[in-house]
Amino acid sequence: MSAQPVDLSAPVEPDMEMPDARLTNFIAHDGNSLALLDWPLPKGVHPRGLVLIVHGLGEHAGRYNHVAERLNQWGFTVRSYDQHGHGESSGQPGALPTDTQLLDDLADLLDNTRRHTDPRVPLILFGHSLGGLVAARLVSLNMRKVEGLVLSSPALDAGMNPVQKLLVSVLPKIAPNLRVGNGLDPQYLSHEPNVVQAYRDDRLVHDRISARLARFIADAGPATLAAASQWRVPTLLLYAGQDQLVNPAGSRRFAADAPPGVVQAVPFEALYHEIFNEVEREAVFECLKEWLDSRFPPA
Repeated sequence: MSAQPVDLSAPVEPDMEMPDARLTNFIAHDGNSLALLDWPLPKGVHPRGLVLIVHGLGEHAGRYNHVAERLNQWGFTVRSYDQHGHGESSGQPGALPTDTQLLDDLADLLDNTRRHTDPRVPLILFGHSLGGLVAARLVSLNMRKVEGLVLSSPALDAGMNPVQKLLVSVLPKIAPNLRVGNGLDPQYLSHEPNVVQAYRDDRLVHDRISARLARFIADAGPATLAAASQWRVPTLLLYAGQDQLVNPAGSRRFAADAPPGVVQAVPFEALYHEIFNEVEREAVFECLKEWLDSRFPPA
C-alpha cells in the first residue's frame, strides 16, 4: 500500500496535537511485504523535512515511536518500517533471501517516499545500529540521494572475534540461511532497567541472525569505513562510548576519516548502545535537535 503525499501548506504550531501513527503494508520490488509506519503531521502543516528511520538488528519500527513523536514536535514528518525478517514484515526472523536485500528494500522505500512527497521537502535518513549500517552503506554506494543522514550507534565495526570472522567467511557459502542466536545481551542496551525489560517482553523482538545477514554486516562495515574520506552527505554521527553490542571504534574511525565540515560526530562516553533510550537521552535529543535546526531550519 502506498503512503499518502505529504501536504505543504501551513507552518507547524508547537502545541498542535499530532495524529496517531499509521500502519500500512509496503510491497517491495520482489513482492515481499514490509510493515510501514507513518507519523504524519496534522493536515495542512508545512513539514521541515521527512525523516525515514531504519531500525536495528532483531527489533522493529514500533520501538521508535518516542523518537518519531519528538521529531513531529520539531516539525518533521516521520516514517519507518520493519526490515526484512524483522517485526511484521516478510521473511523468517533474521533471514535474508539475497545479499543486498536490506539495501534494495531501503532504496525501494526511498523511491516510494520521493514519489509521494513534495520535492521541496528534504529527506533525512536516520539509522540505528544495523539500520545505521544499512543507511550509511546505501549512501556510500550513492544508491539514492538524501539530504541528510543521522547515525545512532551504527554497526560500522561489529566487533567480531577471529572465530566469528572465520565462521562468517565460511558459513554463507555452505548454509547462507542457517539462523543462530545473534549474541546480543539486552542488559547492555541501556542503563534504564525499564527499557531492557520492555525489550525482553516485546513479542516482535527476536534474537535470530542468518549466516548471510552476518556476512552483510561483516562486509558492509569495512566497506563503508573505506568510503568515509569521500563523504559528501551532511551527517550527524552519535555513538555510545560504553557500547557493548557494536564496537565504538568503528564510529571513531569514521569520524576521524570523514571530512569534518560534512560529518559532525558526538560521542556519549558514559552511555550504552541505545542512546535514545538511555537515562541521559535528553542530551542526545538536544544534540539531534541542534543539528537539525542548523541544517534544516524552521521556515
